[in-house]
Amino acid sequence: MKTNTTRSYKDLVVWQKGIALAKLVYGLTRSFPSEEKFGIVAQMRRAAVSVPSNIAEGQARRTTGEFIQFLSHAEGSVAELDTQLILSIELKFCSSATADAAFVLIDEIRRMLNALRRKLATRE
Repeated sequence: MKTNTTRSYKDLVVWQKGIALAKLVYGLTRSFPSEEKFGIVAQMRRAAVSVPSNIAEGQARRTTGEFIQFLSHAEGSVAELDTQLILSIELKFCSSATADAAFVLIDEIRRMLNALRRKLATRE
């Protein structure tokens, strides 16, 4: 079954928010300790980039089932990033106030991915 009528993943608001989250995480982690460059900074950036990347790859696939699978990968990356952000606050690499915007986007993206996955599942 064909996936959807959206012409491009770039048209998806959830992908656009994923890009915004990745940019936010890159900015946020710039002030982390330099010894964390290959530790939590690399992991957080990789998880953040994975969110819009999985959305894009899934939308480009030819079946609804594959799209749903990639949305699930994106949801996993969102959960991973959420956990890493909490740990970063607890390790005092950043403050709760500094991380608030990322938590808001994480929550929005999580809800949007869940809704999109459910919508697609009803089409299968």
